[in-house]
Amino acid sequence: MPLVHEIDYGTPASTSETMVTLTIDGNQVTVPEGTSVMRASMDAGIEIPKLCATDMMDAFGSCRLCLVEIEGRAGLPASCTTPVAPDMVVSTQTNRLKDVRKGVMELYISDHPLDCLTCAANGDCELQDMAGAVGLRDVRYGYDGDNHVKARNNGDLNLKWAPKDESNPYFTFDPAKCIVCSRCVRACEEVQGTFALTIEGRGFDSRVSAGMHEDFVSSECVSCGACVQACPTATLIEKSVIEIGQPEHSVVTTCAYCGVGCSFKAEMRGEELVRMVPWKDGQANRGHSCVKGRFAYGYSSHKDRILNPMIREKITDPWREVTWDEAFAHVASEFRRIQYQYGRDSVGGITSSRCTNEETYLVQKLVRAGFRNNNVDTCARVCHSPTGYGLGQAFGTSAGTQDFDSVEKSDVVVIIGANPTDGHPVFASRLKKRLRQGAKLIVIDPRRTDIVRSPHVEASYHLPLKPGTNVAILTSLAHVIVTEGLFDEAFIRERCDWSEFEDWASFVAEPHHSPEASERFTGVPADFVRGAARLYATGGNGAIYYGLGVTEHSQGSTTVMAIANLAMVTGNIGRPGVGVNPLRGQNNVQGSCDMGSFPHELPGYRHISDDATRDIFEKLWGVKISNEPGLRIPNMLDAAVDGSFKGLYVQGEDILQSDPDTKHVAAGLAAMECVVVHDLFLNETANYAHVFLPGSSFLEKDGTFTNAERRINRVRKVMSPRNGYADWEVTQKMAQAMGLPWNYTHPSEIMDEIAATTPSFALVSYDYLDKVGSVQWPCNEAHPQGSPIMHVDGFVRGKGKFIRTEYVATDERTGPRFPLLLTTGRILSQYNVGAQTRRTENVVWHSEDRLEIHPHDAEQRGVRDGDWVKLRSRSGDTTLRALITDRVAPGVVYTTFHHPDTQANVITTDFSDWATNCPEYKVTAVQVSPSNGPTDWQRDYDEQARQSRRIVGKLEPAE
Repeated sequence: MPLVHEIDYGTPASTSETMVTLTIDGNQVTVPEGTSVMRASMDAGIEIPKLCATDMMDAFGSCRLCLVEIEGRAGLPASCTTPVAPDMVVSTQTNRLKDVRKGVMELYISDHPLDCLTCAANGDCELQDMAGAVGLRDVRYGYDGDNHVKARNNGDLNLKWAPKDESNPYFTFDPAKCIVCSRCVRACEEVQGTFALTIEGRGFDSRVSAGMHEDFVSSECVSCGACVQACPTATLIEKSVIEIGQPEHSVVTTCAYCGVGCSFKAEMRGEELVRMVPWKDGQANRGHSCVKGRFAYGYSSHKDRILNPMIREKITDPWREVTWDEAFAHVASEFRRIQYQYGRDSVGGITSSRCTNEETYLVQKLVRAGFRNNNVDTCARVCHSPTGYGLGQAFGTSAGTQDFDSVEKSDVVVIIGANPTDGHPVFASRLKKRLRQGAKLIVIDPRRTDIVRSPHVEASYHLPLKPGTNVAILTSLAHVIVTEGLFDEAFIRERCDWSEFEDWASFVAEPHHSPEASERFTGVPADFVRGAARLYATGGNGAIYYGLGVTEHSQGSTTVMAIANLAMVTGNIGRPGVGVNPLRGQNNVQGSCDMGSFPHELPGYRHISDDATRDIFEKLWGVKISNEPGLRIPNMLDAAVDGSFKGLYVQGEDILQSDPDTKHVAAGLAAMECVVVHDLFLNETANYAHVFLPGSSFLEKDGTFTNAERRINRVRKVMSPRNGYADWEVTQKMAQAMGLPWNYTHPSEIMDEIAATTPSFALVSYDYLDKVGSVQWPCNEAHPQGSPIMHVDGFVRGKGKFIRTEYVATDERTGPRFPLLLTTGRILSQYNVGAQTRRTENVVWHSEDRLEIHPHDAEQRGVRDGDWVKLRSRSGDTTLRALITDRVAPGVVYTTFHHPDTQANVITTDFSDWATNCPEYKVTAVQVSPSNGPTDWQRDYDEQARQSRRIVGKLEPAE
């Protein structure tokens, strides 16, 4: 198995539809107008030497290696910056060109270390390759005099030399090897959009600098890896390559972090992972990455990883290792006992949004065919279930409408309740590129997120609304569009129900929905709202992107429907550049929903009460399926406390840390008699488990993930499971122990079953995905190539449905005891509950959760930056350190939830969305006060966790 080779065409492809024919080295070539001579040559199979050029960035023309001769033109133009022209005649290799290129290369080599044999880039160095390509055999200039290579010249300090920067945990920067090609600087600007790097100095004094002459880890660098990927030498190189050596084969797979679903080449030596390199053909990420996907994979071999099954009788007992067969037999026996003693509905399962579609499908199948009930739920319900409900009501489907490429054609982008630079950074980079090209931005968020103002990007409008008032702000935007006649009547008459529109329009036009009237709820100046509404309605292609700041509210479903109303009333549906786009939080949140992980739905979002749908699965599975919806997670916990729910199988989720009202979750888990946790680590939920089944990482399994744009991507095994089994095999063996006749031999067979039973996946197979790379559902006879854009000719439900969205204030209110509002979110370097990223070097950037508080609120409470503070709500209290900032408005505080020693969800309440029970994480009334240390609850929790993690004997380490 060789390395996956990718061609670098030197400059980006042209999108022109006009074709141009020219002659290169005697060969006729036809390419789109605007194509560079360099790229046209590569299309003809002729590789022109280059150092500063790469097809991930615009042409730069600085290295002077790619010079060519063009008939009728004087001089030697750079092929990377020269566009093709009709009947142009180009020569890429003449005696004159050979001499010039050798001379240029000599100058580079004369100021470069000649340590090629011991250099980490040996075998993967473009400078080395180009020296060979131009035929360089000697350097006439010698290595004395001014240089950047030696720390001392003739015994004197060399002020042009700079030491190696090893501050970043993942890569090194060696200025001595830098050829100042500017590729790293341009990658940071054009691809990532952070502008953290620059070229300081002039002429021979030029050098790359991070920030204001800082080291990399202290600078604004976000460690996305774009600079490392762009570097043609060993100046910027992964520490893993320095330690392990060059990879010898690679496998294309999909990242297991956020919902962007980036494609990577896992580059290997044997079964050791050398590095993850973003794949240019990945249709979600287009060759870019973030710090998590690019570098934070070390958790898979962390010493905390559990490799052997373990059981215990009581949660106060220490764990003891057992064989897999013992573990499966014990689980089957316990679940049978519980169901015999307490009834069929006394057990259930929770699927994972981090596991593959195939694994999720098997868990819900185990619950329905093995447990014989519908008590299955997933973390997707506590994040994006209102998306499924709201978009299903308005459009007829439960997913976003666009692909990520669509943003390149957007003219106005609305971001509401999302922080893409932290939560979905690769998409954010693509968005920022479009904004730098001139698209306008509207941000609706209580907090001033990075996207509001960053280098060369500034929102036209930031609407810093009071948490919990999303519906009010969206309805007031609609009020402006309707009352000022800015709606798209032709689209509405053709694509929507006109009578429903008239009813909705009369509703939003009522005076109490005006921005002036809503301002007392939202706190947003009316003129800001009016300006934003006019911009979205009249600015061209308008796209809305939203996140958990929309869905995790008591009116989450209402807000999603309000967003759908805005898209329909302006005609922003059904073409590139527009649409309604939920930014999914985890790698397979979309897939876990698609696979039937809800207690009321079978795969494909078909209700459990539908006889025809149940008949499909009953015939295939050979069992009778209950037509009654099962229990959601909160219902399971309530029933456990009441004594009627006693057994739970949890695959790849940590509900004790991720779900709201931690004390209630703990009480429910403690009341159960058999909790089975299936994960990589002894997570927080495992504190209350009786059986632990070790899981496998995404590197150790085959399968598929479905990202936020409905894209089904292959996950490919790059190494053997360290625990012995992939997760789908563990679930299958558990089902077999319970008497189910499952005999899958590969996940492809599970996907075949999904395709046979789920219309939107009808043509999906591993063979097809291997052929086309990825596909967006629906993929069936009607859409054999998949569906990048939804609702092109009409809505799935027929006519788009306008729905009244009355603002109803949440029951969670501020008052004298709890005068502040807490909202929560994520940070770039950490992921979800942190089980993975906390076990990587990413803790360098975020080692603890901090409480953001406005200077006014901090001063009132005598709190200084870095002080320990107590955060208290009606549900509980915790302590963490304060971060004083004006990112949040007075009256609002903000924190992340990545660290279990903080347990932010002990603060959150049990209020939830009216339609889906999605928890209201984003609005909690709190008080903040100075603190001297951990709360009593934190001390008790820490002691219980410490006792719970005791293990009899010694585990085999994972590394």
